[in-house]
Amino acid sequence: MLDKSRLSALPSYIDTLRETKLPIFIYGMGDGCLKLLSILNQHSIPCAGIFASDEFVRDKVFEGHRIHRLSEIEDSVPEFIILLAFGAEYPQLMDKIDSIARRHRLIIPDMPVVGDGLFTKEYMLEHFDELDKVYSLLADDISRRTYLNIIEYKITGELAALKASQTEPEETYRILNLGKEEIYADLGAYIGDTVAQFLAHTGGSFKKIIAMEPNPRNFRKLSQSVEGLENVGLVNAAAGAEDGSITMRKGGGRMIRQASDGKVIEIPQLRLDTVLGGTDCGCTYIKYDVEGAEAEALKGSVGTILRFQPKLNVSIYHRTEDIFALPLYINSLLPEKKMYIRRAPCYPAWEISAIVV
Repeated sequence: MLDKSRLSALPSYIDTLRETKLPIFIYGMGDGCLKLLSILNQHSIPCAGIFASDEFVRDKVFEGHRIHRLSEIEDSVPEFIILLAFGAEYPQLMDKIDSIARRHRLIIPDMPVVGDGLFTKEYMLEHFDELDKVYSLLADDISRRTYLNIIEYKITGELAALKASQTEPEETYRILNLGKEEIYADLGAYIGDTVAQFLAHTGGSFKKIIAMEPNPRNFRKLSQSVEGLENVGLVNAAAGAEDGSITMRKGGGRMIRQASDGKVIEIPQLRLDTVLGGTDCGCTYIKYDVEGAEAEALKGSVGTILRFQPKLNVSIYHRTEDIFALPLYINSLLPEKKMYIRRAPCYPAWEISAIVV
């Protein structure tokens, strides 16, 4: 079981920032920087400035702060703390961040991709029983070690705990042990990257692929990426708990967020049970990476899950509660299955998957 007293004794990055006498600089602009500025403001923690990689500076101003180069700050400030405000998954960028961390105190705050609330020490204690239940369900030592390191990172913001929670992406596919007769439902197929990974691990052999992607621009790229493949069904809709439609912001990135104002588009939403309804072909493997709607997508798949008992690969990092709420819900549906936790290399603690086989 999780050691509650040990976790309770960990230094919270909020407390570290509140108590330090060192100036605090944010590395990066955009949504992550806005969230960090809001967190600092809520806790009456001053921000000394913002800096960006040299190629993004160009005399810019963000939220009233002139954007600096790191070298400028290093030349004028003897010691300071850096808060990372963006995600990094490319090795070259992660290596650059590691290099900065060797020279300066670096904290990588854990912030939800979707929704509000932080995974603070107080939040951990409030949900300790749920976290401990998930820990007890995990099928191997790597999963338990990964889960513990993720919790430690979320509290402390420390790079060491974050790096300790990483596992190689191949680990996920080793656990899934995909065969050549899989019926694969890819929920959140983006531009076809996860379909390509699936094909690479099945040698290009499969029985059927059903790929759902809501973003029209991404869907066009997805369609191009599977051109020429047989037995592939593409669905330009969001995966959800109910059939209908949702309003989402226009945009071509990986994530299009639900919205009710501004430039928006209506997107169809379908349950996976509906998409697969009327067929007896079943489903052997489902991947869920639907940008914070995983709980709803799972609810819309209950019929398929209970009937066919497929392997599952579920993202559990978009919302603060996902790290415990989603594994517990999955276990309630498939209590006899084994559950593993793996996290692909990236900063911060994104790309966390609950794998059920």
